[in-house]
Amino acid sequence: MLDLKAKYEILSFSIGDTKAGTKMGKMQIKNLENSSVLNCVLWEETLNRTSDSATRVGNIIKIITGSFNEKFNNCLLNNFEVIEQAKLGIDESLREDYYNKVFNSANSFKDEKLKAFVTNVLEEHKEKIKIAPAAKHMHHNYIGGLLVHTFECIEIAQSILPKIKKHINHDEVIAGCILHDIAKIFEYDINIESGLIEYNEQFRKDWISHSQYAYSLCMQNGFMTIAKMIAAHHGRSDWGAMIDLGEKDLEPFYYIIHHIDDLSAKFGATSVNDLRG
Repeated sequence: MLDLKAKYEILSFSIGDTKAGTKMGKMQIKNLENSSVLNCVLWEETLNRTSDSATRVGNIIKIITGSFNEKFNNCLLNNFEVIEQAKLGIDESLREDYYNKVFNSANSFKDEKLKAFVTNVLEEHKEKIKIAPAAKHMHHNYIGGLLVHTFECIEIAQSILPKIKKHINHDEVIAGCILHDIAKIFEYDINIESGLIEYNEQFRKDWISHSQYAYSLCMQNGFMTIAKMIAAHHGRSDWGAMIDLGEKDLEPFYYIIHHIDDLSAKFGATSVNDLRG
């Protein structure tokens, strides 16, 4: 179960409190040879001598000392070595480039009211948007990840919209691509030194989800169709969708942001390792 010769990729890392009041790290790592996944525990003593940069998601590591606990199906990790440092995300100049591409997409809308709404949101939150991840674990979980994911969604939409025969407002679809995850700038806090992503607890107290925030934002500004696309973009209610796409007789527009978002989340630059090279 524990291969001291193998190279492992860090998939996730978080720090919590034990019942005794001490700190405990939880790290999930993947064996690069056979793709098996290990759930690891790091006690406070280990955390105290481990730098933030060493536990960065995407790092490639080798285990120096540790033991496998069959009872709890996890590894107690005492010491490890970073053999390849992961990128934190996209660099500042590339983040600016992605932001400009997203902004220009909104600035090209024919609907002047929609153009003003979306560009104002982008301008107001530009600095947060430029560093925000798109998720904590699942996809695009790195500095600038939200911008990469958003632009991937725009590109996917632009490639398929000319092929859609049913009537659908193209500007509204692109706006949905831009705004469906906009609240992630508030939902997550990212440490730009370590790349560590944590949930913002105040956001979680104030809002049910990032979808609810974006839905409310669009509804308040009179863009009901975009709000409904966003409400359905997680697909199923047990995945966090406000509108379940399993419901009968939904109009076709409800489905499009879900499928676009899903393609980016599964096939885009989903991991920081996709940025290598």
